[in-house]
Amino acid sequence: MDNSILIARFLGPYIVLIGIALLFNLERYKNIAEDFFKNSALVYLSGLLTFVAGLAIVLSHNIWVMDWRLIITVFGWIALTKGVLLTVSPDLSLRMSRVFIKNTKLVAIPWTIMFALGIFLLFKGFLPL
Repeated sequence: MDNSILIARFLGPYIVLIGIALLFNLERYKNIAEDFFKNSALVYLSGLLTFVAGLAIVLSHNIWVMDWRLIITVFGWIALTKGVLLTVSPDLSLRMSRVFIKNTKLVAIPWTIMFALGIFLLFKGFLPL
């Protein structure tokens, strides 16, 4: 199986699940986000896990072509960068997150885009043409 399709099969459901969960539990996720940075071990561990996930995608799928596979590559680099920021500079991550925590409508904008990308990756992963 092609790496792009395999990764799309992982990322598509993952992104769609988070999007649906945010849609139905926005206030709960706001509380989780507020509590997240209060636990430095949790921030560190999630940074390491995010880094590893991003690194795995980048090492196996660093494809810079102008088609749908670019979504996977960009997602990998974003995860890798986020993992580094959470691990190395949790204070900067906290400051960046506060903007979204204070205004939940700002969360809806990127996650609407992410949800659409998740649906797209579901189609690409499970209904390849």
